[in-house]
Amino acid sequence: MKATIVTIGDEILIGQILDTNSRYISRALNANGITVCERTSIGDDRTQIIETLDRALAESQVVIITGGLGPTKDDITKHTLCDYFGSTLRYDEVEAEHIRKMLEARNIAFNELNRGQAMVPESCTVLHNSHGTAPGMWFEQGGSVVISLPGVPFEMQNLIDDEVMPRLRERFTLREIVHRTMITFGIAESILAERIASWEEALPDYIRLAYLPAPNMVRLRLSAYEVEGKEVCREIDALFDSLRTIIPDNIAGFEDASVEELVHNTLIERGKTLAVAESCTGGVIASKFTAQAGASAYLLCGVVAYSNEAKSKILGVKMSDITQYGAVSEQVAMAMAQGAKDISGSDFAISTTGIAGPTGGSEAKPVGTVWIGIATSNHCFAVRKNCGTDRSQIIARATAYAIAMLHEELNR
Repeated sequence: MKATIVTIGDEILIGQILDTNSRYISRALNANGITVCERTSIGDDRTQIIETLDRALAESQVVIITGGLGPTKDDITKHTLCDYFGSTLRYDEVEAEHIRKMLEARNIAFNELNRGQAMVPESCTVLHNSHGTAPGMWFEQGGSVVISLPGVPFEMQNLIDDEVMPRLRERFTLREIVHRTMITFGIAESILAERIASWEEALPDYIRLAYLPAPNMVRLRLSAYEVEGKEVCREIDALFDSLRTIIPDNIAGFEDASVEELVHNTLIERGKTLAVAESCTGGVIASKFTAQAGASAYLLCGVVAYSNEAKSKILGVKMSDITQYGAVSEQVAMAMAQGAKDISGSDFAISTTGIAGPTGGSEAKPVGTVWIGIATSNHCFAVRKNCGTDRSQIIARATAYAIAMLHEELNR
């Protein structure tokens, strides 16, 4: 069964907000055996909405629309759908009372614009929005379903979980879609593809392989559509087991776990501690760990030593090394990692020092050059990485490389 997701709003098209709704809806549909064949964003334009609906209904049995259900004049989705399905608006007393109570709790007057939100097409099934003032709408036509939801993410998510998915499961006979993902690290995508080529060629026709590369990490996703889920899950597990014999040293984990989550879990399980010393990454590495509940069990400190003076005074980096080798060097990266380990008393420490740009590079050390240091109880070393040319890309890649290096060190 196929579905189309349509997000409506000029604010999406001009880049003012990110479309996070499509991602959430796609995951919910896939988890329930419905394949998303198209995701599209359009403006608050009646003609565009109608043309998009015509095209979507020609391809899909389920169309889910988000956005354009607010109380103001620029929110035209409800009126357009009412006309599209040849209906008229009616005043829903139940929804009106819900809206009034919600506004009253926030000391907002229940005015004519709010009353308008309680107007719903006669031909739709109202989907109660317990978290907001815009109800969802469910239309049926020729065996297909069109669902309109508010664009506010938390309102949309609750409606998907509480109203939409239960109704879709009841309305249609759904088979399963299976996605399983293995996380590999420390091997480039092209080398990985070459190494597992025979394994890939032997995959059954109904199981598809996708490569999802990221800095120092490639996710391998196996997918099967409209199948008997339990049987295929066992088959995919067996396929991943056979892959372990081909790349035994390059498997980090499974599913959506990030490398920082794997490091987080390993440090907690082993009762080990960590310190971080950052220059070019500016605290991003530390934030990856502090974003996870329980990081206080292992993260002792994070130092952002951006200036040479801070590197020297806080981390104990010798000014003579900075003068001789430069702040972006193997020697300084190692000294920063060792300094963070020494001042915190941690078991492990990682450091970054680099040129994030857009200026400051040279022929010997171009923009994007980053040295990453690792200090353990047994040794200290640093690795040079080229992290690209864009500042945000450089910081993101350096962060990913540093955490991946620590993960590799933890699993030696």
